[in-house]
Amino acid sequence: MMKIPLSRPALAIVPTMKRLLIVTLGAALLTAACSTSTSDVDTPPDSTAAASTNSTAGLAAAASETRRPTAAAAKPRGPSFREVTIPAGTALVLRLTTAVASDTSRVEDSVNAELTEPVRIDGREVLPAGANVRGVVTDADESGRVKGRARVAFEFTSLDTGGARYDMRTEPFSRLASATKGEDAAKIGIGAGAGAVIGGILGGKKGAAEGAAVGGGAGTGVVLATRGQEVRLAPGANVSTQLRAPLTVRVGMSQ
Repeated sequence: MMKIPLSRPALAIVPTMKRLLIVTLGAALLTAACSTSTSDVDTPPDSTAAASTNSTAGLAAAASETRRPTAAAAKPRGPSFREVTIPAGTALVLRLTTAVASDTSRVEDSVNAELTEPVRIDGREVLPAGANVRGVVTDADESGRVKGRARVAFEFTSLDTGGARYDMRTEPFSRLASATKGEDAAKIGIGAGAGAVIGGILGGKKGAAEGAAVGGGAGTGVVLATRGQEVRLAPGANVSTQLRAPLTVRVGMSQ
């Protein structure tokens, strides 16, 4: 092949073209490098997907946590107590915590007491010992000088137990003073005998008869001037009564 000789100007262009080509290739490589660097800085597609997955999982967990209290609150709770009816006629054994007396108490005065024995229904305790009961005096008569024995009566109308108060009705409890007829007769007899002795010493049979009359009158006067026994129940006195009507109370499930 025949070589065509290049002119001097053509020979001068060749190095210039080489330099231009090198510069162009360098610029292209630099652009590619910058593009790669920028791509490295940005979040890769896989990382973006992972972040999205994690975010979705977090939202789901938060929603689950939010639903849990709602579900717990929606779950109904069973009652912590049950109702028990104590039948009429059930005995209540009590100890007074206030005083009651025939000569000092008045009708409608308050009377307080507490259970000394628990009340059980079907073997389970429904009223504990120490439960407070409240009531009122229904009758109070002091002893008379001539006739009439002292008497006091009261009944209970409410019960406190388990932090609640219940209305109730009980049979009246009453106490009557002891009779004093024997003591009165003794007083009259002693007075008559003493008068007869004194009268006999002073005036024979006639004096004895007159002395007996005087002595008997004196004994009767003592009886008429003396009241009979009173009924007095101090705090701590034991009393008992019964429910007049059924009583329904709330009892803890553990009892």
